[in-house]
Amino acid sequence: MNECIITKVNHLETTKIMRLVEESTSEGFRHIKRLVIDYEAGTNKFDGDGEALFIAIKDGDIVGVCGLNQDPHTGSKAVGRVRRLYVLPSVRRFGIGRLLMDSVITEAKNYYQMLVLKTDNPNADMFYQSIGFSVKADSQNDTHFVKFS
Repeated sequence: MNECIITKVNHLETTKIMRLVEESTSEGFRHIKRLVIDYEAGTNKFDGDGEALFIAIKDGDIVGVCGLNQDPHTGSKAVGRVRRLYVLPSVRRFGIGRLLMDSVITEAKNYYQMLVLKTDNPNADMFYQSIGFSVKADSQNDTHFVKFS
């Protein structure tokens, strides 16, 4: 596989991730379409303190995305939330999701003591556990977490 570059973006040109929207929608996922809707509406631009948006670029094309927000559910500034991770099916299982998450985790460690997320996808569950997240069974808002020491 050719090199994949992970880039932190300060401004997302939403038209450039329409392929991700189309592919994710065809798989039955709504979260990338919501990323675009929220970004364009200004309700989540991943631009607050401790927030970031990363894209994966391969051969000049955006093939993945993942964001970091302050967790809105805890009321604590010590908890970050992984948002909107998606990698195109054609480039899955080549480590792109891990590269995106490595970037999110590195960024999160500068601001947060813990990182949480929510998924109902069994493949995502296995992925998150494989990179060190634990299952969080006692929350309606989160399914996985990792604490930073």
